[in-house]
Amino acid sequence: MFARTKRLTLRPGWPEDAPALAQAIAHESVAAMLVRVPWPYRVADAEAFLALPRGPHDPNFLIETMEDGAPRLVGGIELMRSGDGHELGYWLTPDAWGRGYATEAGGAVLHIARHGLGLRKIVSSHALDNPASGNVLRKLGFREVGRAARHSVARGREMPCALLECALDADDDRPAMRIAA
Repeated sequence: MFARTKRLTLRPGWPEDAPALAQAIAHESVAAMLVRVPWPYRVADAEAFLALPRGPHDPNFLIETMEDGAPRLVGGIELMRSGDGHELGYWLTPDAWGRGYATEAGGAVLHIARHGLGLRKIVSSHALDNPASGNVLRKLGFREVGRAARHSVARGREMPCALLECALDADDDRPAMRIAA
């Protein structure tokens, strides 16, 4: 599955992406805000992640931008099966923060969830010490529904998180975007 937005390409990761993926995510400031990412993050971690099996209803994308003239990996975004539904997770490399990439990529993935997968609700969470992620999720239509501790592999301990939900309304009147599977 692929998606294009005004500034981004969302595409599957391939084995040859491991060095670029490791370079993009291997920042303690990124890993500490995620649940499943180890710290330090090495090329072997990227290789293992890229080798994980993916189902047709579990979109997992690398985020690339062409804004600097050549394709550059700036993050990742995915819908993961979670309990009875799907959870949105994402990250950006630090030099891509503050450019609206997470909101742009998140909007594309929510569109895929609704129109391509027929999902009606998505959940997500963010570390309470990462309010920028909370701002992105609110822009995407998520509403806080609670708080809980989640284990962070990078931190090696529980971290307090906000839990959020987004209803994907059937009467969404936003224009359809082109997606390819």
